[in-house]
Amino acid sequence: MSAPRQLPPRVGVWLIGARGSVATTVVAGCAALTAGLRPPTGLVTETPAFARSGLPALSSLVFGGHDTLDCPLPKRAEQLAAGGVLPPGLPAAVEAELAAAEREIRPGGPLPGDTREEEELIAAFATDLRDFVRRLDLDRAVVVNVASTEPAPTGAALPASSLYAAAALRAGCPYVNFTPSTGLHHPGLAGLAASSGLPYGGRDGKTGQTLLRSVLGPMFAQRALDVRAWSGTNLLGGGDGAALADPAAAAAKNAGKERVLADTLGTVPEGQVHIDDVPALGDWKTAWDHVAFDGFLGTRMVLQTIWQGCDSALAAPLVLDLARLLARAHERGLSGPRPELAFFFKDPVGDAPASLAEQYAELERFARRLSEEDGR
Repeated sequence: MSAPRQLPPRVGVWLIGARGSVATTVVAGCAALTAGLRPPTGLVTETPAFARSGLPALSSLVFGGHDTLDCPLPKRAEQLAAGGVLPPGLPAAVEAELAAAEREIRPGGPLPGDTREEEELIAAFATDLRDFVRRLDLDRAVVVNVASTEPAPTGAALPASSLYAAAALRAGCPYVNFTPSTGLHHPGLAGLAASSGLPYGGRDGKTGQTLLRSVLGPMFAQRALDVRAWSGTNLLGGGDGAALADPAAAAAKNAGKERVLADTLGTVPEGQVHIDDVPALGDWKTAWDHVAFDGFLGTRMVLQTIWQGCDSALAAPLVLDLARLLARAHERGLSGPRPELAFFFKDPVGDAPASLAEQYAELERFARRLSEEDGR
């Protein structure tokens, strides 16, 4: 009698903002790839450089999360398909997977009128995470924040993103903050992050305008061209557009964009990024950049770029990449900030290069490290 077949371990992906556009696209997209309905376009971890890294299979990922909204995932997916974000017919094709993820979504917070103290909220969120791992017999779970951007905190109180981050570490889960929100960057969580023994990634996913800046900035520096001014405009709708209509939230978002230029150019050029909420655009965004620079003998020149894209379709594969990479890092016993993941972030953790090419080289080295017998 043959021994029972050993099933591969299953890995949880716990999404903060689990009913939002990005999270819905993550769940639907992973199901579509697993079923062979779509190719893995945009998924970095499905390229040959990661074939031997021992990453969890897409088919092994199990989804859940926290959210304060009540629109079920299947319905949200239908809305995204109607807006052209998801392919027509996909929500129906992966309805079972969307429904399964919906059953694992728990109420987030704090909600208006919520009287619970910070410790109570953290404990409740951590309990939800532990229950998720235990009930579904998961090998481990990674927490990824994909909620709408919150304003930077002004006092000692922990904002919602930091409450979720603290809960993730308390529950023994690696953590990624794909938003500009504070998350683990709050000084009140420095001790917990250092003592947790868990790996964690950076802040604010690099999907569009800043991705382009991280390529163009080094180009100007390497060609010894003098950038005098770099201005930009973002037009976007959806939940992120509404959130970024708040000047405080927009300032948190723009900090990462400006940091990339400062790091790659060695100076901060004149100019700002303006963010305009255009609800009619839905999940689509347009970003303009206007770069004024001097060439040989002070000749004045201009570079202009236009980036038009779908935020959820740009972000979702990166969320899957990060969840797989951190799950593998956790399996290998790695801990602390992972600067090797800077390729994915506007605001990486640890000592990381700013140039996209250098960041990708670091990521490839990390992929090789994960494939080694001893990943420490």
